[in-house]
Amino acid sequence: MTRSEPPEGQRPGASPDGLPPLREVIQSFDLGAKKSLGQNFILDLNLTRRIARAAGPLADSLVVEVGPGPGGLTRGLLLEGARRVVAIEADRRCEPALAAIAEHYPGRLHTVFADALDVDWAAITGADAGMAVIAANLPYYVATRLLVTWLETEPWPPWWCRMALMFQKEVAERIAAAPGSKAYGRLAVISQWRAEVRVALTLGPEAFTPPPKVASAVVVFVPRPNCEPACSVFTLGRVTAAAFGQRRKMLRQSLRLLGRDPAALLAAAGIAPEKRAEELWPADFARIAAAVDAGIGS
Repeated sequence: MTRSEPPEGQRPGASPDGLPPLREVIQSFDLGAKKSLGQNFILDLNLTRRIARAAGPLADSLVVEVGPGPGGLTRGLLLEGARRVVAIEADRRCEPALAAIAEHYPGRLHTVFADALDVDWAAITGADAGMAVIAANLPYYVATRLLVTWLETEPWPPWWCRMALMFQKEVAERIAAAPGSKAYGRLAVISQWRAEVRVALTLGPEAFTPPPKVASAVVVFVPRPNCEPACSVFTLGRVTAAAFGQRRKMLRQSLRLLGRDPAALLAAAGIAPEKRAEELWPADFARIAAAVDAGIGS
């Protein structure tokens, strides 16, 4: 029996895109993961392509990626048809690895070396505003802050049309949690009020290099065209902070932190004052926030 020859231009053992395997890339450019940057790399291109497909369809899409590292997910996104990827990376060590990918995919990868917390997202997307896809294996230490930034985007609908984001599994469960569960809190309220959310896949620690101490999960977000009931997203944040800050107390007590009459707010929202935060749906919190916006109880 003879082995089939690799495709022309692709050496034996090369990856599906013809570039060197990611493990070789990391060794060649001395890209050991830095704990201070929250780096945990996914080296299996089959897996990064699955994550890319969770963000799909990507054909003709601009994809914004945060924390590409040596480019594992970047390559998955390009293999799955992304028209263009804008990668935001804080680690300059990754420049040669990402430059090699850019050379392999002319005109399809642009890397911005910056802290993602300081990026002007509207400027990044330009003419693709409203149609951009965010796909990222987020550094865990900034994951929640970035998510809230993207969910608090104004005006709404936002500059992104879908997000597929990797979180610690515990954070993913908080995002998708339903009322009455221990995981339900502020993150679930803003996520589910702003978007339709689902957990697309779960990954064990062994999927990463180095392996983290916890499992991870990819959460997909599709923004709701109209967030109902309508209210200020920032007022919603104040309301949930008060309610969940004292989640064991009844709302008639916890909402005093808003500096308003809780009874009047709850009456306007049609919610019993004996309820606790964990019993309310995102729409309930939005009705309370709308009452605050209207000046009720002041």
